[in-house]
Amino acid sequence: MKYSTSPTPMSNYPRSTSPLPAPANYSNYQPTTASAAVKRYKYIRRLFKFNQMDFEFAAWQMVYLFVAPQKVFRNFNYRKHTKSQFARDDPAFLVLLSVWLFLSSICFGFAMDLTKGELALFVLFVVFVDFIGVGLLVSTFLWYMSNKYLRRDPDGPDVEWGYAFDVHINAFFPPLSLLHCFQIVLFNSVLSNGSFFSCLISNTFWLASIIYYLYITFLGYSNLPILHNVRVFLMPLPLLFLGYLATLLMHWNFSEMLMMFYESRMRIRIL
Repeated sequence: MKYSTSPTPMSNYPRSTSPLPAPANYSNYQPTTASAAVKRYKYIRRLFKFNQMDFEFAAWQMVYLFVAPQKVFRNFNYRKHTKSQFARDDPAFLVLLSVWLFLSSICFGFAMDLTKGELALFVLFVVFVDFIGVGLLVSTFLWYMSNKYLRRDPDGPDVEWGYAFDVHINAFFPPLSLLHCFQIVLFNSVLSNGSFFSCLISNTFWLASIIYYLYITFLGYSNLPILHNVRVFLMPLPLLFLGYLATLLMHWNFSEMLMMFYESRMRIRIL
């Protein structure tokens, strides 16, 4: 019996399944099997099961939102291939972000010299109104606009509301860190002395925060292959820079304005 010594063509070997996800093409994605109500119920139920949350991975995402936000959204793409949804199914990131906002709000309250009762009211208002309430409104607005105007195929897959909320809280974390944490350390010593230098530093913090928010939002929606023309999220940048220069010329210190807003709101609530 003769045995052939010629190599077998590669096409004759069975193809092995790659552990990596397929290229970003929505035709390769598995359709979402669970309804939005079911996914929302599972997400909310896991909010009370801390032992099932991956806080280490959520902390990793927070770090990379500053240094390499593209890597964070690459993970969302992987989740679509493995779990048939872009949105997070683990609320660990939301929990950590809420804790971070809670602690930073306490620091703000100390800087404003609030009483214990005023501090408790201030923290509740910031967490549940400024963060959760406004976040729900912004996420819903961007979810609606992206589905209505940015989808390639109006009859094809749509943007998940949960993913729109994830994009918002991702984009919210760097501004929160810059404005509620890093900036408050410098407020009494640098940012509130009434000089042009304090105005420059303060408004630069705000400029960087808004740029972070717009850029991460752009990355989030550009990660979806079902959307096009997502550069619309970057269109405000030139106007933003012009507005930044205008605030410096008019000596509008945004950090002082934020502190005045918080203080006036607390006086209204107490009355």
